[in-house]
Amino acid sequence: MKRLVIASLFATTLLGAQAQSFTDHARVRSAEPQYETVNVPRNECTSQWINEDRRGAYQPQERQQNRQYGGAIVGGLAGGVLGHQIGGGSGKDAATALGVVLGAITGDRLENRNQAPQYSQNSQYPQYAQYQDGQREVQRCRTVNDRQSRITGYRVTYEYRGQHYTTMMRSNPGHNLPVRVSVQPMEQY
Repeated sequence: MKRLVIASLFATTLLGAQAQSFTDHARVRSAEPQYETVNVPRNECTSQWINEDRRGAYQPQERQQNRQYGGAIVGGLAGGVLGHQIGGGSGKDAATALGVVLGAITGDRLENRNQAPQYSQNSQYPQYAQYQDGQREVQRCRTVNDRQSRITGYRVTYEYRGQHYTTMMRSNPGHNLPVRVSVQPMEQY
């Protein structure tokens, strides 16, 4: 029994010694890039002006307020009519013009009385700095995922001695691909 085991080990060693391998080149038929889709996170930020009310809560406020001009128009018309009735002779035209100007100013102030003027911190008029009290800019950010495609490798189809093979590779091999060829004898029954 020992002799049989030793003989089979010796035969296996001889067969292994007869197996040869060498390097050759195969012709690349195609190299198709393979992609994967990944999420790449980025921050997206927005700014908003807020006012603090008397209770300490913050309320959002738009940076630009829409100014109304209807009061100035109506006030100018009413002031013009009153000025025309007050004046007499050549002073009638001056009284009408003065009535239009004063009426427009008054109408504008009445129409826009609840809108606080918006002045920047770098204003050349420091007397308006009181309007900056209680206002501050708040920046809110959130994470957004952008989908991007990345190449993970190449599906390479190559031909060696009339046979076609396919494998995955990290990089594009070009026109030729080095291959390792192993030759070993077949057992005969």
